[in-house]
Amino acid sequence: MRCWWGASTADYVAYHDDEWGRPVRDSVALYEKLCLEAFQSGLSWITILRKRENFRAAFAGFDPAVVAAFGDDDVARLMADAGIVRNRAKIEAAIVNARAALTVDLSELLWSFAPPARPRPTGRGEVPAVTAESKAMAKELKKRGFKFVGPTTAYALMQACGLVDDHIEGCCVPAA
Repeated sequence: MRCWWGASTADYVAYHDDEWGRPVRDSVALYEKLCLEAFQSGLSWITILRKRENFRAAFAGFDPAVVAAFGDDDVARLMADAGIVRNRAKIEAAIVNARAALTVDLSELLWSFAPPARPRPTGRGEVPAVTAESKAMAKELKKRGFKFVGPTTAYALMQACGLVDDHIEGCCVPAA
């Protein structure tokens, strides 16, 4: 059995089974997930998932040190790249967030908001979109100069990076 959303396409099956909810502590990987969750805002996750390799190429493997140096020419290049989501606010947020990520230990910062372990939800109705921890994370990230990181995006990041385990009870993915 898989979570309700994890079986609809081969892309979702692979992401659900191999990535989502698995603990991520590497700062570059966390920065990538932060960017992708921001790009997903208002869109379907499958859109982002299918463009992920294009995003990685366009954003220098999501190396914050490289992306932090992006300037106007890079923004223009990214706005012309049909392989990614061409949203100026989100592109500029990825650059601002790279600069902010270089000023903190991103892993330590994000993981400081991991709530105590709780039982897996028994159904989709028990999976929140926002929590007190995601509100606090979003507030702290904004305070530190990050953009496009509201409480819902922060919670999606928490789910994706294993800070919370929202796999449904009985899901084939073992608990972390």
